Amino acid sequence: MARPKKARFIACNPEVTYFKPRAIPLAELEEVILGLEEIEALKLKFLEKLEQEEAAKKMKVSRTTFWRVFNSAGKKVSDALINGKAIRIEGGHYALEKEVT
Repeated sequence: MARPKKARFIACNPEVTYFKPRAIPLAELEEVILGLEEIEALKLKFLEKLEQEEAAKKMKVSRTTFWRVFNSAGKKVSDALINGKAIRIEGGHYALEKEVT
């Protein structure tokens, strides 16, 4: 029996959840689906410029789990950009981090 997945914490849901190549009808495109935890990993690493350990702490996962999520996101985005696929952002195994005020 597999161990249940631990939720990956994300700061917020993205406002835009779909990207597609220009001038190609949606019906003709393959899609790549990015989970919300994968978007969070890309954001923490590239936009916030966090090291792996810091990013993993923010998502409340181990460094190796963060790396797997980040690596998966990178492969999917690369596939979409190189092969002209649409990117849909949805789902995943995550929990929304409560805002601290």
